[in-house]
Amino acid sequence: MVPIPGLPIPLAVGRPSSKAAIEAALKGDGELLLVMQRKPETEEPRVEDLHRVGVVAHLLKSVADENGSITAIVQGTSRALILGVSKRDDHWLGEARLVPAATAEPTVELEALVGTVRSLLKQLLRLAPNSTLEFGVLAERLQEPGLLADAVAASLPIGREEKQKVLETFDLIERLRLVSKLAGHQVEVMELESKIESQVHGQLADHKRRAILQEQLQAIRKELGEEDDPELLKLREKLAKADLNDEARAVAERELRRLEGLGSGSPERGWIVTYVDWLASLPWTRLSPEHTDVEKARAVLDREHYGLGKVKERILEALAVRKLRPDGRASILCFVGPPGVGKTSLAQAVAEATGRELVRISVGGVSDESEIRGHRRTYVGALPGRILSALRKAGTRNPVFVMDEIDKMAASYHGDPAAALLEVLDPEQNKTFVDRYLEVPFDLSRVLFITTANTLETLTRPLLDRMEVIELPSYTSHEKLQIARRHLLGRQIHEAGLEPAQVEIPDATIESIIEGWTREAGVRSLERQLGALLRKLALKAARGESGPWTVQPDDLVAYLGPRRLHHEAIERVRRPGVVMGLAWTPVGGEVLFVEAARMPGQARLQLTGNLGDVMKESASAALTWIRSHADEFPGAGEFDYHIHVPAGATPKDGPSAGVAMLAALASVATGRRARHDTAMTGELTLRGAILPVGGIREKVLAAARAGIKTVILPRRNEVDLEDVPEEVRRELDFVLVDRADQVVEKALVQHRQAVSRTSDEKAA
Repeated sequence: MVPIPGLPIPLAVGRPSSKAAIEAALKGDGELLLVMQRKPETEEPRVEDLHRVGVVAHLLKSVADENGSITAIVQGTSRALILGVSKRDDHWLGEARLVPAATAEPTVELEALVGTVRSLLKQLLRLAPNSTLEFGVLAERLQEPGLLADAVAASLPIGREEKQKVLETFDLIERLRLVSKLAGHQVEVMELESKIESQVHGQLADHKRRAILQEQLQAIRKELGEEDDPELLKLREKLAKADLNDEARAVAERELRRLEGLGSGSPERGWIVTYVDWLASLPWTRLSPEHTDVEKARAVLDREHYGLGKVKERILEALAVRKLRPDGRASILCFVGPPGVGKTSLAQAVAEATGRELVRISVGGVSDESEIRGHRRTYVGALPGRILSALRKAGTRNPVFVMDEIDKMAASYHGDPAAALLEVLDPEQNKTFVDRYLEVPFDLSRVLFITTANTLETLTRPLLDRMEVIELPSYTSHEKLQIARRHLLGRQIHEAGLEPAQVEIPDATIESIIEGWTREAGVRSLERQLGALLRKLALKAARGESGPWTVQPDDLVAYLGPRRLHHEAIERVRRPGVVMGLAWTPVGGEVLFVEAARMPGQARLQLTGNLGDVMKESASAALTWIRSHADEFPGAGEFDYHIHVPAGATPKDGPSAGVAMLAALASVATGRRARHDTAMTGELTLRGAILPVGGIREKVLAAARAGIKTVILPRRNEVDLEDVPEEVRRELDFVLVDRADQVVEKALVQHRQAVSRTSDEKAA
């Protein structure tokens, strides 16, 4: 090939001396001297076998393949006159004089020549099929006459000697004349070819015409002594073995025909090779065998996960439907729950239970929809999106496909990835999913998609409508104990380098860790604490101490440090105006303290604690109800009220605190202290009705963890108690209310407690 200054030049380097030159350039300043040899068949050219004019180029990128060859991209900078060549170690070193870029005074002749070249270029681009001129589109935008002439010459399908002659023409006017002459000849040739083609078009059927042209092409190559392109043969062999469907195979064959007509130095060649390779690598029709034994799947799920009965039952229902109707649409399951409850590991257990391949991607933080749909091939470095990339890795069309952190995607100026997922997760559309890179429909209907999220609040409604939400609840203390005993402890003993016989951790010790060092919905903190404990024992073993060691609850402070969590709820509810509410968060339920105080005034209300609009409205409704019942709360309108929710740095919102705010105001208005072992949740209306709220299971578990004995709930939430584990229901006393006066009666002690200003200040 003939290097042209100012243009990117792809190089396929195989000679040892040339590869050594590439490596030397990488270690040095990255400059190469590119010179065309006079006879291409000469394997070891001498100095006299080289042309005297070449190009100085800068090495941009080089990649070595498994065969030892190097593919490099260089950028031509300027012409160079070769002065001498010498041998340096294992490569050649050239001495050359740089030829400055040709310039000329603006004249009528220069303007006419530039206009002629541009006019011929436009005709060539019009006549060239599918714009196969390599640098023609780039040349259209060039303004400098010298670069224009070089780019047009590089794009012309002319011989090597003609291009070398253009390279050796230093004078700008002479170079433009030469390029216009060559381009004019190509215009005449293409116009004649177009005329001949229009005459014979339609006379032969497409398949006959293709066969004849292929035979002619083979005959021409045979006469010229050219061998078949090995890269093309390799692609054809791969396509012959691939399991493409009819549409994908037709597209691949079309691209191969384009590849046959391109020169070895064409930059478009690499793009087509990559594209066809992707087509041949995807599992268009390949399905992996899957298990349909529901009872075996149940055994796998029970072995890998403790509890989660309803979640497992729903998964088994989906597998049963798949067994009865293998060609039916797969459900899109969305596991939602706090961190550490086993969403991702449960999806992995589904893959094991069904015998399918497992692929997993994390879409958390993805803000570009091209990550899902892929990039169009017009962009440099374009590739398919994550969906097809993962399926290529899986090698099958029916894997278990896990998308983690689906609630943490973010829209940006690159598009909305959540909107791009609509086609992927819609059973009505994903059978013809089109990636922008391939532009060929791919059937995703046999994929079992499982998504995970911590919360549904950030998911769009259209995306939620395409998934079946399965909520994974928080674990109870008993469930955490069983999970630690069955799964976590053995894994952490192995991670610490110990043997099971060296360590004995009783159940009472694990329960103490759960109560005193972790308070979470999942079991990640519990596993970290077990890991910290076992590392202490590993340190003893490394020092030469002999086991076994039995860790009792009283030993935990020495191993894990002071106890971090205490049941402080009862200690804080000592004075009137302090009430315990229950709140739901994406990481599980929490106990929420609501504090109220009053001072002489005109029934004004002050709210602090980083409260949202809904909570502020609940507080206003509670105060209005208190003032509207003056017979029960005499003098309520003669005071200003201040409601504060501690942990002011944390934003809080929602209607569930309405009942707790009512109880706090009633407590401070009557002087009756709230019951120290009671927590509550519920929405309050202006008329005193108590409405149901969500997250009952998480809130009740939070109350149990905090040592609370009585929970006040809206009566209409009674059905939600079925989701609460039996062992937790036995420990708690549930009070169901539907009116505000019932809340005041059940939440406050019966006697009034006199509180002086001084004692209030001391308590504060």
